[in-house]
Amino acid sequence: MDVRIAPDAAQVGALTAATIARWLREGGSLGLAGGSTPRHAYQELRGQAVDWQQVTLWMSDERWVPRDHEHSNAAMAAASLTDHVHAQLLEVPEAGIGDPAAAAAVYDSMLGEQVGDSPDVILLGLGGDGHTASLFPGTQALDERRRRFVANYVESMDAWRLTATLPYLWKAVHLGFVVTGDAKAGVVAEIIEGESTYPAAIAAYGAQDVTWFLDTGAAGRL
Repeated sequence: MDVRIAPDAAQVGALTAATIARWLREGGSLGLAGGSTPRHAYQELRGQAVDWQQVTLWMSDERWVPRDHEHSNAAMAAASLTDHVHAQLLEVPEAGIGDPAAAAAVYDSMLGEQVGDSPDVILLGLGGDGHTASLFPGTQALDERRRRFVANYVESMDAWRLTATLPYLWKAVHLGFVVTGDAKAGVVAEIIEGESTYPAAIAAYGAQDVTWFLDTGAAGRL
């Protein structure tokens, strides 16, 4: 694993963006993490020398809410990045409407057709419980080995989430984790230095090329 550390969240974003831009020098696909942590990286990516017309963007996970909901990952990605560059964004169709499993199946097919079975770059976050994308501890999606993208019921939240599966994360040419804040330092250290069973650890251990982008807080126990 490659571990890169910057002083604060803003500089982690700049470092992440510059690295992703190098990875996408000749175009390709970029799976976008949700939540608030990647926002700095997305804003920095807007100013990078990327041929966005040669890049396909997609969501590595999505919350089961409509596109105009404040918690929509696609809405966050659009406001931070995709509304400002000439790249295609593949969104989960009709998120928050109808059947989560059916929407995930459609998105699975979309990824197969437009991204393929070996995604170029996937950016992920990390939860305090060790989850990444929407692969939460104890959930059924962790056992999926055939599909690229599935619906995942998270009992602790009483909510549906949609997520890339472990095999699809493992096939990425570059897998990046962006993590900030000292609250996650223990989880980060356990994954990087130990033999963790967190979902994020399983994703990282099975991948071919993993880079951690951390601030000094998140790296505080390494």
